[in-house]
This record gives sequence, C-alpha cells and structure tokens, in this order.
Amino acid sequence: MTSPASPELVAALRSAGCVWAEDEASVIAESATDDATRWELARRRMAGEPLEQVVGWARFCGRRIAVSPGVFVPRRRSEVLARVAVDEVDTREPAVVVDLCCGAGALAVAIASGTRPGSIRSLHAADVDPRATACAEANLAPFGGRVHLGDLFDALPAELCGSVDVLVVNAPYVPTGSIATLPAEAREHEHPVALDGGPDGVDVHRRIAAGVWAWLCTDGVVLVETSDRQADATMAALAGAGLVTDCVVDDDVVVARGRRVD
Repeated sequence: MTSPASPELVAALRSAGCVWAEDEASVIAESATDDATRWELARRRMAGEPLEQVVGWARFCGRRIAVSPGVFVPRRRSEVLARVAVDEVDTREPAVVVDLCCGAGALAVAIASGTRPGSIRSLHAADVDPRATACAEANLAPFGGRVHLGDLFDALPAELCGSVDVLVVNAPYVPTGSIATLPAEAREHEHPVALDGGPDGVDVHRRIAAGVWAWLCTDGVVLVETSDRQADATMAALAGAGLVTDCVVDDDVVVARGRRVD
C-alpha cells in the first residue's frame, strides 16, 4: 500500500508537470480515504483537471470551499477583496451583504466567517451558472446565506432594492481575446461565463455600474476585483454611474461609494 503523500505520488505528479507536486500530493492524500481513491484523484489531476475540482474543495481565507467540476475555482488573489469587504462590513453592522457573480460563494463565506458576530443582517450570493449556485448553497448553508440564480441583479429578490450595504463583485474581467492564453486548467475546465469580461474585460463591470443604484442603500459600498491593467477602466465605469471611487487597493480592488457626485 502507498502511504499518504508518498514519494511515489509526488514523483508521479511531478512527472506530469505539476510544479507544486509535494503540496498537491498532500492535498490529494488529505482528500482520499484509501489508496485506490488517492491514485484515481492523482490520475485525474495528471490528466489536466484543476486540483480543486479533482478533490472537491479549495482553500480560501483559511476555509474549505466546496468546488464541483466546471465551477470557477476561487483564487488566492481574491482574498484581498475578502479582507476589504470584512473591514467594510465591520464598520456598518448590521449589514446587508451581496456577493454578486459569486461562483462557489467563497467571498460570501469569507465575509460571514471573518466578521464579528451579529455584523451581518442578511447575506446573499448570486450567479448565472447553476452549477456554481449549487456549490454556493452548500458552502453558505452553515451561515444562513441565501443563494439566487440569475444574471447579475436580475437574480436578486426585490426586497433588497435600496438596502444593500456592501456589494462584493468578482465578475469576469479577462478580455475575450486573452481567454486562449489562460492556463488549460481554467480555459478547459471552468465555465466561460466566469472568465470572459468582453473585449476589454470591463463589460460586466459596466453592466453592474449601470444597474447598481437601484440596490445600494444611501451610503452603500461596491467592492470590485479588477487588475492593474483594467483598474482605470473599472473605476471609470463606476464613476460614470455616479459612484465616488475612493481608492484602488494594490490595483486589485476598486472601492466605490454610493454617494452621488453633486
């Protein structure tokens, strides 16, 4: 019998091109109940499936997030967005929080688990991909979060109009022409709707900016993950909608507040 995270498993993963073979072998060993399952998971990983979809979970902000095949895998870089969101919620408790384009609900889980008890009045997550919302429902169940299926704000219940304190957005922002250059793990195993942000990568951000006023409360805040290449365009989209863009955190997160410009 092969032991957990055995040298044989590490060597097999390394030979298949897995750069972090030792770490991946440990995750596979942790996720398997027996040797046969361990090697079946390894086989799938060596065939090119994302590790997180193979084992069924991703680690995000110190928690396990359930991830099914085909669902967007939460990235470590999004932990910056989660930390900013936690700070915002803690300054305005109790808050109505919405995780838009939620994927597996990693951001909503990080916010719910990272804020002070009682700081969230209601927690919502929404996505257009039913596989993603199925994962989000499982991940948010322990926190009493509600998950909605649909396209952006169309997914949200009318009762949230004008009441959202913190809107967190990790919408797709990869330019359409750059999809082909993504790693095969993302390109071949994640839903295109979670990746494609239009010609310049900011189309979904513009759609969100155009519809956000109906949902924010008076001093609500919108937090959007972006990139250094697109931060200016993301800020311009939100500012053009009348939001006040306060700052960009490391060119990764745009913070826009719901106060109309005079």
